[in-house]
Amino acid sequence: MTVAIEKPGKPEQTKQAEPPPPVAPVRRITRPMVVAAILVVWLVLFAVLRGKQTLSLAAADLTDLHRWLNDVNDSIGANRNSNPLFLYGFNEIRLVIDNLLTFVQDLISQPSGDRPLPQIGWLGVVGLAGYVSWAVANWRVALLAVAGFTFLGLQGLWQESMDTLALTLSAVLVALLFAIPLGVWAGLSPRANRIVTPFLDFMQTMPTFVYLAPLTLFFLIGGASATIATVIYAAPPAIRITAHAIRSVPATTVEAAASMGATRRQSLLKVLLPMSKRTVVMGINQTIMAALAMVTIAALIDAPGLGKTVVQALQSLDVGTAFNAGLAIVVMAIVLDRVTTAASGRAEAARRSGSPLLKWRRHLLAAGGVVAAVLVYLSHTYLWAAEFPGDGSTGSNIAKAADDVTTWAQDNLSGLTNGFRDAITNGLLNPFQTLLTDSPWWLVGAALIGIAVVLGGWRAGITTAVCVGLLVATGLWSDGMTTLASTLVATVLVMLLGVVLGVWMGRSALVDRLVRPTLDAAQVMPPFVYLVPFLALFGATRFTAIVAAIVYAAPVAIKIIADGVRTVPATTVEAATSTGCNTWQIITKVQLPMARSALTLATNQGLIYVLSMVVVGGLVGAGALGYDVVAGFSQGQLYGKGLAAGLAIVLLGVMFDRITQAAARRTSN
Repeated sequence: MTVAIEKPGKPEQTKQAEPPPPVAPVRRITRPMVVAAILVVWLVLFAVLRGKQTLSLAAADLTDLHRWLNDVNDSIGANRNSNPLFLYGFNEIRLVIDNLLTFVQDLISQPSGDRPLPQIGWLGVVGLAGYVSWAVANWRVALLAVAGFTFLGLQGLWQESMDTLALTLSAVLVALLFAIPLGVWAGLSPRANRIVTPFLDFMQTMPTFVYLAPLTLFFLIGGASATIATVIYAAPPAIRITAHAIRSVPATTVEAAASMGATRRQSLLKVLLPMSKRTVVMGINQTIMAALAMVTIAALIDAPGLGKTVVQALQSLDVGTAFNAGLAIVVMAIVLDRVTTAASGRAEAARRSGSPLLKWRRHLLAAGGVVAAVLVYLSHTYLWAAEFPGDGSTGSNIAKAADDVTTWAQDNLSGLTNGFRDAITNGLLNPFQTLLTDSPWWLVGAALIGIAVVLGGWRAGITTAVCVGLLVATGLWSDGMTTLASTLVATVLVMLLGVVLGVWMGRSALVDRLVRPTLDAAQVMPPFVYLVPFLALFGATRFTAIVAAIVYAAPVAIKIIADGVRTVPATTVEAATSTGCNTWQIITKVQLPMARSALTLATNQGLIYVLSMVVVGGLVGAGALGYDVVAGFSQGQLYGKGLAAGLAIVLLGVMFDRITQAAARRTSN
């Protein structure tokens, strides 16, 4: 029997489970990818359906809505003096505002009663401006005020400037009478703040043009309507900033006052308001700046002042006159801005200076008050102190110089400016406008709603759907799409400029110190002023409005982006540098992504600013909705169309604002 003997060998090894094959990572679908897909589908359908269902409307054509609005206007005009709502409501409000404005004009700008001149002449106004500036700010600002007001007279625009100042002061006085109490209420009550905030958002979203048309329906064309429009436009900043100031007072301070037996009224008057005074004054500053901007625009409804001079010059393409009047508006804006800005920090600045004259301040102010009173008396009594001397030759020389520069630019720079204009117009604006105006209305609406849902969520999508439906109902879909195209193209260019300069400022403290004062000064100027130099360079075209809108909106976008980049933690930037990242990689991979919420906010503000300026550009050939509004003021049969155009502008503004604000909230979460 044979026995099998196993040969010794290696012990059997247990088999180990093989690792599973690598699974390819699933690529997450991002919001930009969905937006890109929507745009691709839009382009494909545009190629198939181009020119169909575009809802175009000729400039002279009216819809049933426009005719109905014309009938409403005619009916209101016919029953203005018999309808109780007007007899005891709108007419009385108009009378009160008109009397206030007339009173201020009689004081400083218009002949008063039997007098051929106002009650206070130029010398008294200059003296009062200097004294008030010194009392609320400091002597440097007082010198600026005296020099600025004197320059207005040298320009030959004294009466026009005083009319503008009278309108501004009247509107600011009325606005603050209810804005400050509302702001205090909103600051004390969270519920009141929740109620007020949506209205403030809506009012600040609306471009200045939009306030004018509906108010003329109830208050007629003239100074009263202009003042009321200015009040409505200028009040929100004061309400919002006052509420913020009240809420910013430390709760421990309020509790300490309450523990000592202070009533709510005493806490408000002795604690909350004194501690928030500086911020409240900044709110007043913003109200004054908004009022001045609105007063100049209100020239379209026959408001007197510098705005009327600018409008008439723009309509006749008189660049020299427009520049001279625009310069006067800028001077007035700078003076008012510096006075109120310095007033907000006067006490603190005085303490830091340690001037030995501080203890004599009351005596010096009393002496200065006597001097100002003497100047007022002289200007009331003597012709030489009442009527500004000179023939305005300085203004004539400024206008002539502006005309000469315009002629030189058109003769020598036309190749460069026309090339730049044609490149942007043909390469960017025309294709985008064609896409919007030649696509079926429902396709554009669906694309806008889809983008709104992706970027802002379902609420933004619902808001956009409502705005699209109402925009169709206005009968101005095609003009709305033309305005939309100009607005979006200008906003893209604003953001490009904002990112470049904002990142530069955010990364360099020196650059920020050099550039920020220029940006602050640019934000002081009313929108009208921006049209003048670009009218000289590019003529009366829609491109003029786009460039002016870019320059008008860029400062706010640049500052927001710069602040966002600056808030990126230095440790994060240092960590990226230590890993070998170069400057470009730090900017694109670290700072801009971490400042994404600031970029979204800058886009929101840029859109709103651009929309308001593109609409104003209707005065210089921008056409579309801006032209419809202007034509509605000047041609009675187009009033209803102009009113509908104002509604269309509001709808675009609300749509832009809701989408970008919702996107900002989703980005920050």
